[in-house]
Amino acid sequence: MAKMGEGVGQAFQEGVILGVEVRLLKKHQDSRGWLTEIFRADEINSRINPAMAYVSETLPGATRGPHEHVAQTDYFCFLGPSTFRLILWDNRVTSPSYRIRQELLVGEENPSIVIVPEGVVHAYRNVGDKPGWVINCPNRLYAGNGRKEPVDEIRHESDPNTPFIID
Repeated sequence: MAKMGEGVGQAFQEGVILGVEVRLLKKHQDSRGWLTEIFRADEINSRINPAMAYVSETLPGATRGPHEHVAQTDYFCFLGPSTFRLILWDNRVTSPSYRIRQELLVGEENPSIVIVPEGVVHAYRNVGDKPGWVINCPNRLYAGNGRKEPVDEIRHESDPNTPFIID
């Protein structure tokens, strides 16, 4: 498998990707447990208001992605109960941060919201020792209204020449 910088096109450089937002979450704890706000309409741009929400479980060592969306912005909530290594690659030719790679550790020890705009390739791996949950509140419906449209996803996992390498 190709290493970062090999494969198709120019290598990615480490940095911060324009349009990616990371928000640390505050857990309000009491004798019953904890609560954290994951969405407030007064804190985000209306163009990324969620159209749906889902929860996924990722097993230890498992990876989801890399893939990207043409028109969808993802609103990921990494709360735990495990830790995720999230890797982002700016694949938007017109972006000032084009060819920038950004990596974050998020989840149980660093609960975070990460907003990933369209055109930013993303992947995450559960690097903890227990199953972890991720909530996503994207601004588009999966497969459109009534699940009757093509899925807005460009998958890179099976491309042997992909520049989007996690390891």
